[in-house]
Amino acid sequence: MIYKWIYKTPEGFSNMAMNSNGEYLTGLWFEDSKDSYKHKVDCEEKDLLIFRETSKWLDIYFEGKNPNFTPKYKIGNLTPFRQDVIDIINSIDYGRILTYNDIAKIIAKNRGIKRMSPQAVGGAVGWNPICIIIPCHRVVGTNGSFTGYGGGIKNKIELLKLEGNDMKKFFIPKLGTAL
Repeated sequence: MIYKWIYKTPEGFSNMAMNSNGEYLTGLWFEDSKDSYKHKVDCEEKDLLIFRETSKWLDIYFEGKNPNFTPKYKIGNLTPFRQDVIDIINSIDYGRILTYNDIAKIIAKNRGIKRMSPQAVGGAVGWNPICIIIPCHRVVGTNGSFTGYGGGIKNKIELLKLEGNDMKKFFIPKLGTAL
């Protein structure tokens, strides 16, 4: 059985939705975002311990602090490549960013291959079912472009601001090029 819960975010952010199998967090996304299709939205809303723990984590995060714990999560359909990408994303410190190309280079080095596609990395980053906790918002284009974000560019910008990033380094690409 899959359950859901709605988290009310501070002003400036879209509210968030969560899924759980009853024990683990299995999805976290901004409501009405492009990421909604990846999750079970028509299911029973239920107050679960994992939703309370995730809400506590989000409360701390949205206060502008880096939470010192991670709610238990479980990711389905996790390929070795996606796991590599998630492991690297999880290593990005609060208030820092990496580019898709940075991640591609790390994977290529770790696998002992000459090159890894940043576009393939982008697909794996975009596949991430648990936003913020797995901080895919900390990945940007090589040139400082916000490229895309399943949770919406507005939310990505606000998340990076909340973490204290220098926003002068980034830009929103022209519509149709990467959004």
